[in-house]
Amino acid sequence: MKPGGCLCGKVRFAVDSPPIRVTICHCRWCQHATGTAYMIEPIFPRAALRVTAGEPAVFTEPSRGSGKLIHAHFCRDCGTRLWLTFERFPEVLGVYAGVFDDPTWFPIGPENARVIFTSTARPDAILPAGLACFAEHVTDNAGVPQVPVTHAAPHPVGTG
Repeated sequence: MKPGGCLCGKVRFAVDSPPIRVTICHCRWCQHATGTAYMIEPIFPRAALRVTAGEPAVFTEPSRGSGKLIHAHFCRDCGTRLWLTFERFPEVLGVYAGVFDDPTWFPIGPENARVIFTSTARPDAILPAGLACFAEHVTDNAGVPQVPVTHAAPHPVGTG
């Protein structure tokens, strides 16, 4: 079990499996939600997460891309965002990586990670070498797979 929780400690959780994959997202929604340039989001089967203390509140908003609902689970006392559930992907959830007690416990590499929404990344962002990078989502709203770009070396976004 890999535990995590909010800043004040009132909401605690644990996951009982490694992530299915890791998404590094540069969309404007994730930028707003994290207050940073991008979000690192390990993705788990919904059944892998167990709340061990407290009860998170939920903020729901339609995705600006798909129109499907995104549910942000957070601590109502300290405001820490904890994980996301998705109408578009009901079988999984995404945890904000920084809320794990050890936010480095899962690997990030070409075999399990991808970078999405590079089209809205900060122009000074550096895309990691070896990871599949997508301008938007991995699939479009109709489910059609999109073609990634994979850089051999770290790649500044603003250089094309």
